[in-house]
Parts: sequence; structure tokens; C-alpha cells
Amino acid sequence: MTRVRTVLAMRARAGCEERFEAEWLSAAEEIRTLDGCLHQDLVRDADDPRSYLIISDWADRERLDAFGRSEHRDRLLRIIRELRESAQRHTYQVLHSVSGEPQESR
Repeated sequence: MTRVRTVLAMRARAGCEERFEAEWLSAAEEIRTLDGCLHQDLVRDADDPRSYLIISDWADRERLDAFGRSEHRDRLLRIIRELRESAQRHTYQVLHSVSGEPQESR
């Protein structure tokens, strides 16, 4: 089994950015408890505050796909769908990861 990473690009509706972020965080708190979910990030474009990436790592494609087909996913993400203009998802196999060196305190 190979770890997978999903990258979901979303654009929030004008004026919905704060609620979008809050609703994502609420959903992510529940999703993180699911079997196979390893990590999730919400990042915002530094030059376009309505554009976001949702990045999540899953233990394998099978568990990601099971979540993707679940009623649990639909319930958790229903409100987020209402707050976005667009969405595009890609799934990648994680081949290598390299961590940064710890910084010394000065």
C-alpha cells in the first residue's frame, strides 16, 4: 500500500472566506479521526485570499476512496460546497518525503 496525497483547489465565494475556513476546520476535526487519515492542511493563496488548497495525506488509496464514497463525507462537506465557487481535486502517490533540518535557537 502506498500513501496518497490529495490536493483540492477551491475558490470561496466572495464574502464567505471566514466561514469557509471555520467550516473546513470543523469538518477536518472529524475527518482526522477516520481510519487512514494521516494529515490535513488548509492553505490560502498569499495573493488571492479567496483561493485555497486543501491538502490531505491518507494511508492508502483504498481508505481515501472509501471516505470519498461515504455518507460521512457528504454530511461533513455539504456546507463547504455551498461556500465555494469552484473545486478541482487531484490525487498523488507520495514517493519521497524530505524533512527540513531543525533550526538551532539563537
